[in-house]
Amino acid sequence: MENEKYSNYPLSISAILGLIEANDIAIPEIQRPFVWKKTQVRDLIDSLYKGYPTGYIILWKNPNVKLKDGRISSGKKVLIDGQQRITALLTAITEEQSSIVIIKKKGLESLLTQWLH
Repeated sequence: MENEKYSNYPLSISAILGLIEANDIAIPEIQRPFVWKKTQVRDLIDSLYKGYPTGYIILWKNPNVKLKDGRISSGKKVLIDGQQRITALLTAITEEQSSIVIIKKKGLESLLTQWLH
């Protein structure tokens, strides 16, 4: 198509985590806060483990979007859709005991290790 307005390309979980670690993704002020329950986080990890589709992550590159912290996005990739899933994934990987217990009960700790490497 000649006048494509967007690109669609796959990103691995480790690539998404890399964008976050590089501080290359920003959350616009219009996004709601994280509201998922622990069971929803567990179910997302379970779906990823089983290879089920978990939806699209939509990133928008725009230098003039106001962010949650009041700053302007300054060329970062602005997270339009997927905040709950990305936050849930980060919570499952980084949070203290509560999420680690969920992951270990499901036997997914080795999968998370593979994603990170």
